[in-house]
Amino acid sequence: MENTQTPNEKKILVVDDEIDILETLEELLEDIFMVDTASSFEEAVACLKNNTYDVAILDIMGVRGYNLLEATNTLGIPTLMLTAHAFSPDNLKKSIELGADAYIPKDKMVDISLYVEDVLTYRKRKKNNKKWYAKLGPLYDEFFGDGWKEPEKEFWDEFDKKYFES
Repeated sequence: MENTQTPNEKKILVVDDEIDILETLEELLEDIFMVDTASSFEEAVACLKNNTYDVAILDIMGVRGYNLLEATNTLGIPTLMLTAHAFSPDNLKKSIELGADAYIPKDKMVDISLYVEDVLTYRKRKKNNKKWYAKLGPLYDEFFGDGWKEPEKEFWDEFDKKYFES
């Protein structure tokens, strides 16, 4: 049966320890989603226990984002990792390995609704979504520098093969 929810009936959980980031994300998403926010790991866990979400956006630092990612994966909630301080090749790889649907730097937050919609579209089709990675690849290359994939060449070659050659 086709999902008949309109976009603003979809519910999103946004978790970040910076109140200004929560407020900005809420403003960017409130016309599209019903938005719940949490500023700590404990608040986020309570939200996850008491509500059902269509998607989650998690900060990595300050709210134990990887622990929350484990919880959202267990619940089958598509999850985007949003970070500034943990923006690194290691955290990008870790996010992918732990099942994040996207890894977005906070300086691209203004486009967050596009990334969320991509994730939801691909999840609905039961396909892996790496459109976000294709969009952000040049930014990663610029920010991380030449050869950033080399220390984990096998991982990135497999990643590219799996998601970009098919």
